[in-house]
Amino acid sequence: MKRLLRLAPIALLLPTLATASTVWEGNFETGNLSQWDREQTVSSSRLLVVSSPVREGRYALKTTVRQGDDPINASGNRNELLYLDREAPGSEFFYKWSTLFPKSFPRSSKWQIFTQWHHDGSGGSPPLEFYVVDDQLRLRVGGSTGKIVWRSPLLREQWNDFVLHVKWSPDPKVGFVELYHNGKVVLPLMKVATQYSGQRNYLKMGLYRDASIAPEGVVFHDGFVQATRLEDVMPAPVVATPEPQPAPAPAPESTPEDGSSGEGDPPPEQPSPIAQQPSDTIPGTGGIVPADATLAGTGMPPASCGASSTGGMPLLVAAGLTLAALLGRRKATAPAYARRSRPRRR
Repeated sequence: MKRLLRLAPIALLLPTLATASTVWEGNFETGNLSQWDREQTVSSSRLLVVSSPVREGRYALKTTVRQGDDPINASGNRNELLYLDREAPGSEFFYKWSTLFPKSFPRSSKWQIFTQWHHDGSGGSPPLEFYVVDDQLRLRVGGSTGKIVWRSPLLREQWNDFVLHVKWSPDPKVGFVELYHNGKVVLPLMKVATQYSGQRNYLKMGLYRDASIAPEGVVFHDGFVQATRLEDVMPAPVVATPEPQPAPAPAPESTPEDGSSGEGDPPPEQPSPIAQQPSDTIPGTGGIVPADATLAGTGMPPASCGASSTGGMPLLVAAGLTLAALLGRRKATAPAYARRSRPRRR
C-alpha cells in the first residue's frame, strides 16, 4: 500500500508527459542565445538578442551580415545559429518561426538563405532551404538540383509567419513537406525526399548569402518552436464575439426649410364674434326697437319699418312714425263715425 502511495505522484504526471508535444524552443525568451547549440559568426555583434522589433514575447534575434563575413572559411558570407537536432529518417515534426526583412534588406539576383536544414556532410547545398532571390521568397527541397516547391513576393517591414510540416526521409514516397505562410496553407502536403541518403539534418538560422553581395544585410527572427502537433505551433484563431449593438435611434423628423412642422399648418384662428348690443335697444327685445317703448312687454307687436335688427333705430324717429300712423288711423275713422250719427232721410 505504501508503495502505491509513493507511485501516485508519478501516475498523475503520466497524462501530462504523454500529451506534451513541444520538442524544443529557440524563441530567445531567455534573453540570450543559450537555447541554441552553436554559433557561426565573426563577431557577437552580428547575432544580437533585441527587444525590438519582436513578433511575440519580449525578445527576437537580429542577424547582420557584411561582405567578407566568413567565420568557417567556406563559400559565401554568413552569421548563423545552429540547433543540432539531427532528425532521424521517418521522424515527423512541425516547425514554427517568424522572419522580418527590413526596408534596407539588399535587392539581389543572388541567393540569400535565411533558414535551412543542413545535412551532416560538409559540402553541397542543403536538402531543405528557405532563401530570397530577386525579391522573391522561395522554398527548395533536394539541394541545388532540387525542386522549388513554393514562391512568394518578398514584402519588407512586416513579419512572415512560417509553419513547416516535414516528414524526414530520403525516400520520395515516404518524405513530405507542407507549408503554412501567415496562417494559410500555401503548399499542400507534397511527397518528396527531404534527406540525403545516409545523412541526417540539423537546423541553421540567421543569414547566409552569396559572397558577391556588397550591401549590409539584416534580418530578424523570432518565436522558433519544434513540436509534434499543429495545435502547438499554430493555435486555432480566436473568434471575437461581437458586442451587442444598441438599437438605432429614430430618425429625426424632417423640418421644411421655411420652419413649418411639415404636417400642414392649422387654419388661422377666426376671431370670435363679439355680441354687440346697441346702446338704444332694450334688453330682452332681441335688438329690435319696439314702436313705442311703453308697449314693450305688453304683447303688442312692434312696429316694423324695415330697419336692420342689428343696427337699431333712433328712438325719436320711431316715435314719430308711430304717431303719424295713429293720426292717419284717426282721420280714417272720423267720417265713418259721422255717417253713423247723421239721421236717415225718408
